[in-house]
Amino acid sequence: MSSITRFELSSATKDSWLVKTIVLSLSLSFFGIFLLLPLISVFTEALHKGLLFYIQAISEPDTWSAIKLTLLAAGIAVPLNLIFGVAASWAIAKFDFRGKHVLITLIDLPFSVSPVIAGLIFVLVFGAQGWLGNWLSGQNIKIIFAVPGIVLATIFVTFPFVARELIPLMESQGREEEEAATVLGASGWQTFWHVTLPNIKWGLLYGVILCNARAMGEFGAVSVVSGHIRGYTNTIPLQVEILYNEYNYVAAFAVASLLALLALLTLAAKTYIEWRLKSETNAAPAIEGPL
Repeated sequence: MSSITRFELSSATKDSWLVKTIVLSLSLSFFGIFLLLPLISVFTEALHKGLLFYIQAISEPDTWSAIKLTLLAAGIAVPLNLIFGVAASWAIAKFDFRGKHVLITLIDLPFSVSPVIAGLIFVLVFGAQGWLGNWLSGQNIKIIFAVPGIVLATIFVTFPFVARELIPLMESQGREEEEAATVLGASGWQTFWHVTLPNIKWGLLYGVILCNARAMGEFGAVSVVSGHIRGYTNTIPLQVEILYNEYNYVAAFAVASLLALLALLTLAAKTYIEWRLKSETNAAPAIEGPL
């Protein structure tokens, strides 16, 4: 080992110019073909007939109804998942209790179950021929093929996002600060508000952004429980499918561009949050030894 010079070690860790060029070319090619080109195509087709037609397409009554329903579903699902994600991650990271690993497994369940299967499960439970169908009909409560079913499906497919962002962040921070606050007499709420929340604020915002993007773009589970009733149970992705199946391509791409804009905004917010997290990490003072 002592015979290996510093030059040899440095050379062994450097790739040749040819390797770097090939890897970079492949990366840029995949980015251009599978990400950039489809994104450009969406906006090109959306504006194919001009800006006036674009505005008319997204302001059409059925499309506007789909936009409002999408915002409603996301507006209900995201705050509920925010509350659940914070509570679950705080419990998992800061406390030891029986069933902890079971809770973690249940949080990951929507990642392992197909959204279509999740929608079918809701139909099996709440549908007219489902387990609770007769009772719901007797109470004049409609869940499947109605707004409540869409909200339930959206909540199910999105509830891991906030928790999964916060759990590793809280675990890496440890419990020392919370324990110190408790020893000094702080209540549970004071400890969370003044100690825990400032430490997780950017990770929390990151999870909320991802949760909202998934809620507004969900197709599979919502498609199963919605019934595709125009002007009533169609969300933005379902409205895009209907317009495309009717060969109304320009209007379909116009509505799809709304989701593309959401993706770009999500990417921009994600980049900003990652930059802030890195800045705060680099700005954190080093821990000095005893004086």
